[in-house]
Amino acid sequence: MNSDRPSYNRAEIGEVSIFYREAGPKNAPTILLLHGFPSSSHMFRDLIPKLAQEYHVVAPDYPGFGQSSAPDAEGYDYDFATLAETIDAFTQGLGIESYTLYMQDFGGPVGLRLAQKHPERVEGLIIQNATFHAEGWNPDIVAQFAPFWAERTAETEQPLRAFFKPETTQWQYTHGSGRSDQVSPDAWVSDQAGLNRPGNSEIQLEYLWNYQDNIARYPSWHEYLKQAQPDTLVVWGRNDPFFTQAGVTALQGILPEAQVNLYDAGHFALETHVSEISDEILRFMAR
Repeated sequence: MNSDRPSYNRAEIGEVSIFYREAGPKNAPTILLLHGFPSSSHMFRDLIPKLAQEYHVVAPDYPGFGQSSAPDAEGYDYDFATLAETIDAFTQGLGIESYTLYMQDFGGPVGLRLAQKHPERVEGLIIQNATFHAEGWNPDIVAQFAPFWAERTAETEQPLRAFFKPETTQWQYTHGSGRSDQVSPDAWVSDQAGLNRPGNSEIQLEYLWNYQDNIARYPSWHEYLKQAQPDTLVVWGRNDPFFTQAGVTALQGILPEAQVNLYDAGHFALETHVSEISDEILRFMAR
């Protein structure tokens, strides 16, 4: 009997152990849920049951996040190319031949790498507060990253380490949420537990350092999107302190048929608007 309750599993992919949540009938179309920073598959805990009655839903934790293993940097390259390769191998190990990609934050560059590599596998894109345009970045955030990306030193790393502090993790969830009384503290407490693991700050700094490679790939991703014109649903928290609506507008210039839904929500819009977003996803999947 199929169940909308997830199972909690592990897959051994090379040198890493990937934790993942899986629910729904395995013979149904797959929705691959790709989380952001500093989260994990935990961010999809309320979404999965709403989708799994009709769809096969899979949500992995990235290496260094959530319940997945976090080998030291000598045992794993913490960059987005390697991360995408790991998730690609993970999907192939599960026998997933096609998927709709749900991409939030870090999930954007991971998902578009998968889409470029395997365009034939992509049945659609669901974009939630992930940008592929320079104009989609909040200038204040760019100002924090620019010195670090220009020259990596202990001094330029220091402002980025603020992203690993408990008060910043909580702020990412509550800022602009629109319904702050509905944002569960479990979300940021869970994320902070991951960030507090010994050595995890250095892992996250590697990912943040490599994020500039994603920005360099924006033109290539634009070309992919222009040529492929994948069916696309945008579900976006308009009060995101990192990624602005200008990125949505730019995306519409490339994907004019994209369905766009804006919510009075922040970066983690599922915390407050999971019912509205799940309804839109179900309509999109039934197209």
